[in-house]
Formats: sequence, C-alpha cells, structure tokens
Amino acid sequence: MFSSGFGETLVWSNAHESTMTPIQNFMTSDHRYCDTFFTLTGSHVAAGHWSAAQATFVRFQALVLQHFCAEEQVLFPAFEEQTGMRTGPTQVMRSEHMQLRALMDAALAALQAQDDDDYSGHAETLLIMLQQHNTKEENVLYPMCDQLLGPQAAAVSQQLANRIPPVSETTP
Repeated sequence: MFSSGFGETLVWSNAHESTMTPIQNFMTSDHRYCDTFFTLTGSHVAAGHWSAAQATFVRFQALVLQHFCAEEQVLFPAFEEQTGMRTGPTQVMRSEHMQLRALMDAALAALQAQDDDDYSGHAETLLIMLQQHNTKEENVLYPMCDQLLGPQAAAVSQQLANRIPPVSETTP
C-alpha cells in the first residue's frame, strides 16, 4: 500500500502466480502497477479534480513510457537476437507502442483542457488497446521470451528491473 499523494491509498502487490516465469512475472507486475495510476486518473476526473487527474496521468504516462523503453531496448532485442525474428511479434508490439504513445498524448491534452468528454473518449480507447496489448504480452510474448531465452531469461529480467525502479522509488 502507498499514498497516491492525492489523499488516496493504492494497493499494489508483487505477488505472482507460481506458474509465471521471470520475465512474465516482472513485466506483468509492472503492467498492474501502471494500471493503478490510470484507474486513479479516472477517479480524479469523475470527481472533477483536474489538477490531480493531470498529475496522476503524467505519472502513469511516465511509467508506461519507461516500461516501453525497457521492452524496446532490452527485451525485444534479446528476443530478436535469440530467435532471428525481427518482423514478428516484437514488430507488432513496437507498432502498438507508437499508437499507445499517441493516445496517451491525446488523453493528456484533453486533461489539460479539462475536457471530460474528450478525455473519456481517449481513455476508453486507451483502456481497450492497453488491455489487448498487455494480454498479448503477458500470455504470448513474455512466456515465449522466458522459454526461448532459457538460462538468459533471469539475466534479461534483471536488466529490465534495472530500468524499471521498484515501487518505493516510483511512488508519487
């Protein structure tokens, strides 16, 4: 549990199913952690707390971009080097990252304009795309990485952890 900095307490668990593997475990946890900030943003918008909504969304966006960079600079290259696939699943994920970046920018602009309808539209699209994207990574790509990287998976997971700070360092 930790304070959102806006009078709310967020709960985030680092507990994982025992069937998860190192990369899948770590990256899925980070997805859930990022999600808490997106959810909290929606609560602030619903309450008309625009300043808090903007600050929380900026934190969400920074965390998601940090996650994308870790994937694009560590995980995807390791997968591509091991498999020789450069136009497969990682290319699809990079493309989706670009789309999600644009959606986050549009949602932030709507928050800055305090436009509830515009934000709601962008947030709904963002939520659907993130759910689909995360499902593909969590159920397909991450397990593939763990399996195909074999003994290297733990080292890659550690490199990812080095780029994505623990919760205690990212609490608002």
